[in-house]
Amino acid sequence: MIDLTLYPENTSIDDEGKLRIGGCRARDVAEEFGTPAMIIDEAALRSRAREYLNAFRSRHPQTEVLFASKSFPAASVIRVLTEEGCGVDVASGGELAIALAASADPKGMVLHGNAKRDDDIEAALKARLGHIVIDSLDDVERIARLASEPVPVLLRVSPAVAASTHAAMMTGHDSSKFGIPSFQIEEVIGRIRNEPLLDLQGLHAHIGSQITDLDQFEAEVEALSHLERFPVYNFGGGLGVRYTSADRVPSVDEYAERIVTTVHRLLGSNLKIMVEPGRSMVARNALTVYRVVTVKRGLRTHVAVDGGMSDNLEVSLYGQPFEPAIIDKDAAAEVVDIVGQHCESGDTLVRDIEVAAPEIGDLVAVPVTGAYCYTMHNNYNAALGLPVVFCRDGKSKPAVRRQTLAELLAREVLD
Repeated sequence: MIDLTLYPENTSIDDEGKLRIGGCRARDVAEEFGTPAMIIDEAALRSRAREYLNAFRSRHPQTEVLFASKSFPAASVIRVLTEEGCGVDVASGGELAIALAASADPKGMVLHGNAKRDDDIEAALKARLGHIVIDSLDDVERIARLASEPVPVLLRVSPAVAASTHAAMMTGHDSSKFGIPSFQIEEVIGRIRNEPLLDLQGLHAHIGSQITDLDQFEAEVEALSHLERFPVYNFGGGLGVRYTSADRVPSVDEYAERIVTTVHRLLGSNLKIMVEPGRSMVARNALTVYRVVTVKRGLRTHVAVDGGMSDNLEVSLYGQPFEPAIIDKDAAAEVVDIVGQHCESGDTLVRDIEVAAPEIGDLVAVPVTGAYCYTMHNNYNAALGLPVVFCRDGKSKPAVRRQTLAELLAREVLD
C-alpha cells in the first residue's frame, strides 16, 4: 500500500516492517518530536541540489540554480542547499532575512515581488544582492530613488504563455499580476535605461508552477527570443513533481536538456542562464507524519489525524491530491477519508483511499509535503507550528522546533 517512489530517495521498509527515512524510523522520530512533524531526508535534499546543478552546468556552465525559498522558507533548508552550491530566490524582506540567517551569499540572491515596499528594496540594497527583479514601473521609481550606487536589475516580463496548471499557479500570461505585459516591455526597458543607477542586465520570466509539459518551457524561451537580446536570462522555475502513484512528470535532466537546447538554438550560448526551482527541489524530500486521533465508521469512514489544513493547505487551496498511508502496520485494507482536526468541512487530506484498517494511535505518513506545506502552515484553531526534523545516516536532528503556547500568545497585548 506504500509507494516508496513518492518518498525521499533514502526511504525503506526495514526487516520489521517499519518505515525508515534517512535511516531513521519514522515512529522513533514521531515519539521524540511529537506529531504532526515534518521529516526531511537531508542526504536526498543535498543530492537533489547536485542533480540540478549537474544537469544544467554539464550542458551550459554559465548557469545559476537559485532555490525558490518561498517553497520552504526555513534557514536550515536554505543552508543545506547553499552549501551544495545553489543561490537563493527571495520574494520579500522576510525571506531575505531568513536566507541571510542561513549564511547564504547575497551575491547569489535575487529579490522578486510584485509589490515591493521601500523596506524590501532597502534591505536588498543594503545586502548588495546579485539582482533585484523589476516587476513594475513602481519598482523602477523606488529603486532609482533609494539607490546610491549602480544596482544590477532584471526585468520580469510576461512571455504570454498560458501554462497548463491550476489557475492559481499560472503566472506567465498577459493578465497576470506578475511582470510586465508583453505589449509594454519596450516602454519599460526605455524607462529603466533613463535611470543612471539601474543596470539592466537581463530578462526574467516564470510561467507558473507544477508544470509537466516541457513544450511550455520551450514556448517561454521562444517568447523571450523575440525581444531585445541580453547577457542574462532567468527562466524561473515551475517543473512539476509526482504527488501520487499515477502522476508522470519529466526528470530534471529532461527539463535541463529542453531549456538549454532551446536557449542555444534561439538565444545562443554566450550568456548566463538562471533557473529557480522550488517545488521540484524540495517536495519529494519531505513527508509529514500524523497520529490517528479518531476513527468514525458510518456512511463514510472518517480517519481524523492531529493536524490538517494548519500544516497542509495544498489540498483546500489547489485541490492537490496526496497519497497518505498508515505505516508500520499489516492489516486488512479499508477505504477511508483521512481528515484533519480543524473546524472546517474542507479540512480533508484525501478521500476514498485504501489503507491498512486504521485504529486510534496509528501513524499516517503523507509523502511529497516538502513544498509549500511548511510555507503556508498556520495557527488555525490555535494549532501550534509543527517541527521540522532532518534525518541522515540514521540520526535525527531538529531543524525547526515546534511552536510553544507561550510563543502563540507572545504577540497578544492585554494591558
